[in-house]
Amino acid sequence: MAYQLSAVVADVELLREHTAELDHAVLGELRQDFALLPVTPQLVVELTGSLPDYAPDDRSAEHPFGLVLSSALVEILARWSQAGPVAYLEAEFAGGTGYQSAAVWLGGVRAWGPRFDDELDAPREQWPINGALTRLGVEPGEWIDPFAELGLHLERNTDGWLAHGRRRLSADYWDELVEQWEEDR
Repeated sequence: MAYQLSAVVADVELLREHTAELDHAVLGELRQDFALLPVTPQLVVELTGSLPDYAPDDRSAEHPFGLVLSSALVEILARWSQAGPVAYLEAEFAGGTGYQSAAVWLGGVRAWGPRFDDELDAPREQWPINGALTRLGVEPGEWIDPFAELGLHLERNTDGWLAHGRRRLSADYWDELVEQWEEDR
């Protein structure tokens, strides 16, 4: 099963404040008072006034993101990070191969990353997305890692996260469904 992610993750109130007036911003609620903002071409245009650019080559440490982070987009993430840490996350997997990339902004500057990994053979806490989420302040919990702790596994792609946000679902909603299903069995 394929997985694709292109999103900004930060404190839910920080993202609400900075996206309230945007037509193409849809927030997906995560656990621990975080939210995910799917990065779509429409959102990039609304934020920057320019069409998004995508890297033509395969991802690598030198080119960690499929979305080219334009200076205008980086400035927006840096500005938002004045209110708290903000991460840009990308992942793409299909048939067991793929990559993760992540970067974190704090206090108006990029504070960590970008990090890239297409092998994921290091301990889970060293994977790019988990590293970024730890720097955002995600606390350990009952799930295997910060990625699952927030609920980033609940949707498989940007369209799923857009539907999640438009329906105003929380990550806990899915947990409640599982609990109810187990009780009904």
